[in-house]
Amino acid sequence: MIAVADAAEGKGGGGRPPPDTAGIKRWLPRTLFGRSLLIIVTPVVLAQLVATWIFYDRHWETMTNRLAFAVAGEIALVIEQLERDPDQVAKERTLDLAARTTDLLITIEPGRKLPSRAQPLRGMLQRTLGRALSDQIRRPFAINTKIADEWYEIRVQLPHGVLRVMSPERRLYSPTTYIFILWMIGSALVLFAIAIIFMRNQIRPIRRLAVAAEGFGKGREVSSFKLEGATEVRQAAAAFLIMRNRITRQIAQRTEMLAGVSHDLRTPLTRMKLQLAMLGDGPDIEELKADVAEMETMIDGYLAFARGEGTEPMVPTDVTRLVHEVVYSARRSGADVALAIEDGLNLPLPANVFRRCLSNLLSNARRHAPHIWVYAGRQDNLIEIAVEDDGPGIPESAREDVFKPFFRLDQSRNIETGGAGLGLTIARDVVRGVGGDLTLSDSPHGGLRALIRLPI
Repeated sequence: MIAVADAAEGKGGGGRPPPDTAGIKRWLPRTLFGRSLLIIVTPVVLAQLVATWIFYDRHWETMTNRLAFAVAGEIALVIEQLERDPDQVAKERTLDLAARTTDLLITIEPGRKLPSRAQPLRGMLQRTLGRALSDQIRRPFAINTKIADEWYEIRVQLPHGVLRVMSPERRLYSPTTYIFILWMIGSALVLFAIAIIFMRNQIRPIRRLAVAAEGFGKGREVSSFKLEGATEVRQAAAAFLIMRNRITRQIAQRTEMLAGVSHDLRTPLTRMKLQLAMLGDGPDIEELKADVAEMETMIDGYLAFARGEGTEPMVPTDVTRLVHEVVYSARRSGADVALAIEDGLNLPLPANVFRRCLSNLLSNARRHAPHIWVYAGRQDNLIEIAVEDDGPGIPESAREDVFKPFFRLDQSRNIETGGAGLGLTIARDVVRGVGGDLTLSDSPHGGLRALIRLPI
């Protein structure tokens, strides 16, 4: 019942699709530094925006209203007093008193009239002052902000002329607005600078751990790495060091075991070859010699596999020259190899081991195809080496199986066609040991294409 209810709820719950977050994620930072900084900065920015909104909604509007209504009230008071004055002398005395006590310059222009079409009020300050004048004076008026710098001109229509009032701009708004904005911007910049410095120091150990892990994955020595940073980062770094030591120890133990077993098997194998040579010729003897030859080939494969997992150091290697040498050696052995390669390909590699890897690929191609093509060049941040042939190829379903140790497509006992089943295994093991990969695909020439990708 619960499952049915849940299904019905999900099906008929308003019919709204889940929110699409792909568009939002596209604009988010991809680095940990950027996302961490965003987590710190976003609350600060929101707090600043809320404070600004409250300031403008409360402080600015309240203070501006009060100042505008104060100026409008003083003008209304002067107008009312002028209407009570009996003669011109009294009016002059009122205007002088207003100039001394209100900081307003007030004059009367007899016989003047305001334009019938008043100009629209622009800006929040003009609109606020306009509301105040409408409430306090209730007479036609006009506001001019372009009469002089930092002065407002207010003209009020009177029965016998126009009252002209010059008000300084400081009477109509509070300078704390700019002080508040500057304080917000300055404090935000200081907080951002502190956050950037703090986050860089926190991210640096994580970056070093990532670089160390990448170097170890490419088979490079990671000797200068040390534990630093926050507790969680130190725990991850310590786990990485333990994992590195364990993997290195396991590889060394397996390599020593394979090398030891293969070396020990050579002694009885040599005795068997000597005894077979003394027995003479015959069908049964030839079959035994073929078995011994196959065992010798397999032991050589074991040793090559062990050497491929050895501890040869990574050294700066001229890949262009190395490929030329391997191709030249294959041509001397009778292989028909066409080479196309870029100059200046350099990369830290275990040179001898990688030479064996390329030799294995060329040997496999030569065993199954009459013609071989080798291409090498730089592709973005990778060095690609392709070995192609025009042989029968490998079925797509078996292209991963051929990398398994001792797997052979040709199950015959013929060493020339079947091999020991370790060539491609050793080749991929070497390539992945330096952080790259080896894949198989169809060749444009009709056979197999083995592609090596090495990160620069």
